[in-house]
Order: sequence, then structure tokens, then C-alpha cells
Amino acid sequence: MIHKKNIVITLMLTIFLFSSCASYYQKSYQFQQQFELGNIKEAQAFLLSNKKAAEKKDRLLYFLDRGVVEQMLGNYEVSNTYFEEAYIYNQDYQKDFKFDLIGTLTNPMLKPYKAEDHEVVLIHFYKSINYIQLNNFDAALVEVRRINILLNKLNDKYEGKKNRYKEDAFANLLMGIIYEAKNEFNDAFIAYRNALNVYQGTYKEEFSVKVPNQLKLDILRTAAKNGFATELLKYEKEFGMSYVPQVRGNGELVFFWMNGLGPVKGEFSMNLTRSEGTGGNLVFANASGPYNFPINISNQINNQNQEGLNDVRFVRMAVPKYRARKPLLSKAHLLINGEKVALELTEDIEQIAFKSLEDRMLRDVGTAVVRLVLKQAAEIVATNQNENAGFVLSALNAMTERADTRNWQSLPHSIYYQRVSLSVGSQDLQLVTAGDAIVEKNLKFKVQVKKNATTFRIYHSLESTPPLEQ
Repeated sequence: MIHKKNIVITLMLTIFLFSSCASYYQKSYQFQQQFELGNIKEAQAFLLSNKKAAEKKDRLLYFLDRGVVEQMLGNYEVSNTYFEEAYIYNQDYQKDFKFDLIGTLTNPMLKPYKAEDHEVVLIHFYKSINYIQLNNFDAALVEVRRINILLNKLNDKYEGKKNRYKEDAFANLLMGIIYEAKNEFNDAFIAYRNALNVYQGTYKEEFSVKVPNQLKLDILRTAAKNGFATELLKYEKEFGMSYVPQVRGNGELVFFWMNGLGPVKGEFSMNLTRSEGTGGNLVFANASGPYNFPINISNQINNQNQEGLNDVRFVRMAVPKYRARKPLLSKAHLLINGEKVALELTEDIEQIAFKSLEDRMLRDVGTAVVRLVLKQAAEIVATNQNENAGFVLSALNAMTERADTRNWQSLPHSIYYQRVSLSVGSQDLQLVTAGDAIVEKNLKFKVQVKKNATTFRIYHSLESTPPLEQ
């Protein structure tokens, strides 16, 4: 028999665990506050004073945030050290199946964090940018190639289950930019053409990102440099453009603008109501949304005792859901010698994150429904046998039914780029940004342009709203 004292202890434990299940955004608020204000040195100091985090369940997120902060401070080799730690750790995690068992039996926030698909991809983007800044184009290419290899591997694993983020246009565009910086114009043309195909297909249909005008110019330029007369005419007609040769002896600037901050995860609940399906299946449907989950309980539990299953009428499922942080800046251009050159959207990380999480939920939720049904059935059986035992089990089930609200929160909302031909020597330029509620801001840069070479600059504008309500 369970004593009242044990019930009180269970209640206290429940309250404690609920309080410990605040969203990751709330838990990491001190770092987030410094980072969002642009106090990158202070954000770095916070991470340095919390090195033990690199040994705990949030270690992957520590590595990722540390990599971003070090890059923004210009410490590119140190940044890549932490991104490589993140990459290796995530690879090792996928081979250790005991973590999946922990997540099934307990609150998922208690197990080590596993990166979302797009987060793994962006590790390679950041490493590539770091290598570019270190003038190591070969290493940068290796990282960009890894993106397409990774996406192919992930989608092979998902087999017929839908995943909209199956190819990355920006990865192909970046590959073309790097090849062109190495004067490998044939490979650059192929990469640009691959990027065009993805923008015209997946990116247009799923993420509402159109083909950057600059990419069209990149394709025309590399077609001309390769002497591909047929392809040049084809794309001039398709784009409604005419190729204009560049000034000989100039250098080029490629500018990447990362705008705003990506979304953060929150939690919401779905109440799934049972109905009888066909073929022995039970169907659990969400009344407020278009989700129906047919499951065969008998197959899932291998003919074990099904007592209590018939009494399960509904289950509550806690599901992670992104909360957007909208950029306060909506447009930007480079001002060079009085000429304005608009920066163009090339990657909408927020849209990719939203769609990828939704696809993952649709893949994983069937297993989660089975788990919840079995937990509730056990609770019903325990209550029928002993009211106090049922109460304790109900409290424990409530404690463990939480969503994992962790994610990589120092990512940008979106990425823009532009290529500009410049005279050789020291050049002054300005990044001019603006938004509906923000007057124009001018940031001055000085770049050293070399003859027939590509110079790269990157800047991250952090101004964003707080996480919006779901």
C-alpha cells in the first residue's frame, strides 16, 4: 500500500521536474540576452565561465554556440575546432541507441540533445565560411560537398516518408562561388546550374525563395568564361538578360549578410481522441488539426497483456513547435562609390527549420502515440487495482510527457549575398540596412581587393523580435 507521505513526495518531485522543464530558451537566457544584444565578447565570457556545459547533456548546443561566437569574433580556427567537436559528437550520438531508450522512458530533455537535420547541415556551412576566411578553399569545398552527401544519406534513411528539405540550393551556390575563387570555372558553372535547379524546384515550391538575380549573372559569366556559347545563349534567353563582360584586371567582393535570428522551440499539446479504424487499427486524431494516426497496438506490444487498452479514450501529446523571432531588418544593400547594390535572399533558415520539424513530427509521432497509449493503459490498470498506485503512476506519466524544446538558437533567420566587381586596392564600402520600424543603419567596411581574386566578407545583423507566441 502506498502511504500519503509517498504521494506528497511524488507531488513535490512532479513540481520540481515541471519547473526544471522550462524551455531551453528560458534556461539559456543569460547567454541569449548578451548574444541578441550584440555583446559577443560578453556572450563568449558566459560560455567560457560555463565550460562544464561541454560535458553535459546540452554539450552539442554548447559546441554550436561557441563555434558561432568565435566566428563572429574572427577566431576562425577556434570556431572550426568547436564545429568539428559538434560534428563528431552528433555522429557518435547516432550510433548509441541507449539514448533513444532514455527518451522513450523519460522526459526527452533529460537525454543528450540530438541536432535537427538542418542544424547538422549548417555546421558544414559555418565550417566552410571559416575556411574561406582562412583562405583554405580546398577545405571549404570539402565541407560544402558534405552537405549534399549528408542530405542524400538522410533522405535515403527516411525511405518513402516525406522530407521536404532534401537538397540545399545555397550549398550548391556556395560551391560555385568557391570553385570560381579557385579559377575552376567549369566546376563553378556546374555548381551554379545545380543551384538554379534547386531554386526553381524545391526552394520555390516549399520555402518560397526565388532564384537570386545574382545567381543568373553568375551562370552567364561562367558560361562565357568556359566558352559555352550554346549554354550562354540558352540562359540569356531564359533569364531575359544579356551577358556584359567584366572589367579586366579588377578583383571581386562576395558579401554574405546573415539577417536576424532563427526560431526557438516551444511546446504545445495535442489532445488525440480515439476512434475505431479498420483491420484492427485504432485511430487517434487531433480535433484542432489535420492529424490522424492509425496504429495497431497488438503488433506494437508483441501480444503482451492488453488490459486497460480498451479504456483508453484519448491521450495528450506534448510536441515541440518553433516560435519565430522575426528580423527587424527587412532589406539591405551595399553602397560602393555612390552605387547601390541590393543584397539578395539565398537561404531562408526559418522556413527550412519549420518544415523540417513538421516532417520529423509526422515521421516520429506514430511511435510516440503507441508509447502514450500504453502508458495510459498501465495507469488505468494501476488505478483499478489500487487508487494510490494509479495516482503515483499518473503523476509520473505527467512528469515525463514533455517535449524537447532545445535547438541551436544562435543561427540566423536568413542569409543574403551579393557579388561586386571592384578596382584593385583598398576600397571603402557601406552595408546599409533598414526595416519597417528601424531607420537606415550604415556600417562601414574597408576591403583589400586583389587583381583577379575574390575577397569575402560576412556580417550578421542580430536585431529580431522576442519569440512570438505559437
